[in-house]
Amino acid sequence: MSDSHLKSMLPAGTYTGKTVLITGGGTGLGKSIATYLASLGANIVITGRRAEVLEQTAKEISEATGAQVLGVAGDVRNIEDVERVLAESIAKFGSVDVLLNNAAGNFVSPTERLSHRAFESVIGIVLQGTVNFTLTLGKYWIQEKIKGNILNITTTYAFTGTAFTVPSACAKAGVLALTRSLAVEWGAKYGIRVNAVSPGPFPTEGAWSRLIPEAVKDLVDPTKKVPLHRVGEHPELANLCAYLMSDFAAYINGADVTIDGGEWLMGAGSFNGYLSIPNEMWDMLDAFRKSKAGK
Repeated sequence: MSDSHLKSMLPAGTYTGKTVLITGGGTGLGKSIATYLASLGANIVITGRRAEVLEQTAKEISEATGAQVLGVAGDVRNIEDVERVLAESIAKFGSVDVLLNNAAGNFVSPTERLSHRAFESVIGIVLQGTVNFTLTLGKYWIQEKIKGNILNITTTYAFTGTAFTVPSACAKAGVLALTRSLAVEWGAKYGIRVNAVSPGPFPTEGAWSRLIPEAVKDLVDPTKKVPLHRVGEHPELANLCAYLMSDFAAYINGADVTIDGGEWLMGAGSFNGYLSIPNEMWDMLDAFRKSKAGK
């Protein structure tokens, strides 16, 4: 496979004059998307809980792209922090045009081993944090008559459910419902678009080691569950997100776009297990079926 899927799909200057606020933008996928948007001309605001990480990431992105990048520390669960992040963003750039709700928290555990606080932590970051930023930006846009847009990072198990990361599944399902609900309400009344992206396996240094520890790596190898036999690469997700938040996607509203190489479909099909059967065994099965049909 060539590396064409890693190249920019949008023209230079696509985001010139626009300011994008990204939660969880200091590391991982948020950082990758922020860097790409900056290369397209966007002013970037990244927020997260660790000020030193944000400062370093802002410096790296700015040096790599020449864009203006503001890092503002805050907890997505704390509405006062959220309001302060927006205020500092407006003070720096004059306005905010796009919100990417990317901040997340997750871990693997049998559900019966979890305390109520474990649920509170994940739901607080993923669902309440998304609600906090969405409401804060939405009210600001409505007051200022700005037709902003929101992109929420969800996951395929928001609509399928999943074992062992139940708090995350509950929270992401809520985010998906929020996406579809506001796409209608705010789209119709204020012209604000709201969409979602559901990524499959895209390795990141922090989350990947927590969700797939080395001790169980062979047992839960994600490449074995993806029809394309590989994981996603960050530029692929960055391209999709940048498109959905851009004016090129002006008629896309309320969508949840899956980018997982077909992973969830692989697990959903009742007879997908037959993929492991070699051709020789298919010959035997065909012969058996024909012998039964002739009787």
